[in-house]
Amino acid sequence: MDWDDLRIFLAVARAESLSRAGKSLRIDPATVGRRIARLETTLSARLFTKTPQGYALTEHGHRLMDPARAAETAFATAQDSLHAGTEGLTGQIRIGAPDGSANYLLPQVLTQISAENPGLEIQLVALPRVFNLSKREADMAIAVSRPETGRLTVQKLSDYQLHLAASRSYLAQNPPITCRDDLKAHRIIGYIPDMIFDKELDYLGEFGTTAPEISSNSVSVQTQLMRAGAGVGMVHDFVLPFAPELVRVLPETVALTRSFWLVRHADDAQIERLNRFAALLTQGLRRELQRLEALSLTAA
Repeated sequence: MDWDDLRIFLAVARAESLSRAGKSLRIDPATVGRRIARLETTLSARLFTKTPQGYALTEHGHRLMDPARAAETAFATAQDSLHAGTEGLTGQIRIGAPDGSANYLLPQVLTQISAENPGLEIQLVALPRVFNLSKREADMAIAVSRPETGRLTVQKLSDYQLHLAASRSYLAQNPPITCRDDLKAHRIIGYIPDMIFDKELDYLGEFGTTAPEISSNSVSVQTQLMRAGAGVGMVHDFVLPFAPELVRVLPETVALTRSFWLVRHADDAQIERLNRFAALLTQGLRRELQRLEALSLTAA
């Protein structure tokens, strides 16, 4: 059996589409289809069935997944060993992250990692949702809560702090806020309620304020709305150095602590290249988070 055929099989199984699989592999969908047909002929078994939703694994296809994943891990480990003597990391690594960390923490961290490893290609996917590592949407992901299911390895990166904030101009033009009840007289900015992808992001519900009058699924957009004077909302402390217009509101009364987690597929535990990258990412993120939160205190 050809490893390249198994690689294509895994891509289709994860993408559930010939075109999406082809895009990830950088080959045309027709070639993907021919290679899958060749593999099915070799195995004398149907691996996929076409449904309105895409390509679904058959029973034979499900049976092939574990051996194919094992072959993928073995191939990656073999590649890893060939580069074990090189000083820097090489190849491509994709990391998924929610847009708060992706916009305000990771650019500085990844810039340094890239500068120290010129042969490394880093892809940062910034989306406000949970990443599916089983489908190889990323090599690793930053999450805002600890996953409880799946074949994953999970490492706590760091706690981080959030406070209510608003722009100085907004506070100057609106009634004073001296207690939580005063918030009822103010426009609230937050997440679109039905697009909160993780319970840890339900900030406003935690301290009983009203539903947001202006909302977005993006941390960055919420921050920009506050900077424009649209209202009061929750802000990560590490964002405040990038938004000098904002000041904390009720800092002694309303404060939240959340955590970032680094999530990886369990099959990747033996891949030294990913282990080294994860260590650099962890050290860099903790250092940058500490630096920015310290700056936020001096600016407050």
